[in-house]
Amino acid sequence: MSVKSAERVLRVFELIAQHPEGLTVKEVSDLLSLPQSSTFNLVGTLHNEGYLSQDSLKRYKLGPKLIQIGTAAMESLDISSEGKPYLKELMEDVQETVFMALLSDGELVYVVKIDNNRSIRTTAQPGNRKPLYCTGLGKTFLAFLPKDQREQLLEHIELLPITDYTITDKKVLNDNLDSFIQMGYAIDDEENEEGLFCLAAPVFGAKGSIQAAISVAGPKERMLKHKDFIVERLLQTSANISFIAGYEEVKR
Repeated sequence: MSVKSAERVLRVFELIAQHPEGLTVKEVSDLLSLPQSSTFNLVGTLHNEGYLSQDSLKRYKLGPKLIQIGTAAMESLDISSEGKPYLKELMEDVQETVFMALLSDGELVYVVKIDNNRSIRTTAQPGNRKPLYCTGLGKTFLAFLPKDQREQLLEHIELLPITDYTITDKKVLNDNLDSFIQMGYAIDDEENEEGLFCLAAPVFGAKGSIQAAISVAGPKERMLKHKDFIVERLLQTSANISFIAGYEEVKR
C-alpha cells in the first residue's frame, strides 16, 4: 500500500531533477497537478530540511542532503566500490578517463568516474543519466543483455541524432551490437559527444548476466593511436571485476 505524501515527495524530487535550472512552487504545482497550497508546504519543508535549495529567483533545486544520500547509495553498490581499485589502475595504465555505469529504468546511470590529468571535458558525471543507444557503456548493455531484453528496451527508445555520427537506424544499430558481442567490447565513435571516442566492456555477475559496464574515453585521435593496448587493459579489468562479482567463465 502506497503512502500519498511519500509519493508526492518522490515526484517532487524526480521532477526537479529534470530541471537543473530550478522550478518555482507554482511550476511544481502545475507540472504535478497538485494544489498550490499543499505544494508550498511540501516544498517548504524539504527546503528547511536541506533536501531542496532555493535561489534568488525563488526557484527550487535539489539540495545538499540529497548529494550525501546519493553518494551513500552509490557507495553501497558493492560492484562500484569493490571495482574502484581496478578502475583506478586502468586509468593509470591507459592515461584516459575511466567510467563505470549501471542500467536503471532503461537508461544508463554513471556511478564511477576516474579522471586523468589530461582528461577532456565531458558531460558524463556520477549520477547522470544517458541514453543507451549512443554511448559505449549503453551499447554494452544492449549488446550483452539477452536479445529479448534488448528488443524490449529498443521498443521504448527513440533513436534521436545526438551528433552527426549517432546511429539512428535500428537495423544498423542491431548489426553494430551483434558485432560487439563477437569482439567482446563496444565502441562509441563520436556518437554522443563530438571528438570523444569510447571503448566499453561488460561486467558479469555470478549468474552470468551483465551487472555493469566500464569504459575508457578520450579524444578520438589519441584513443585510436593506442586502441589495441586500451582494449587489452579494458578487457582484463572487466574480467577482474567480474571475478570479484562472482562470475566464473565457462572454459570450452
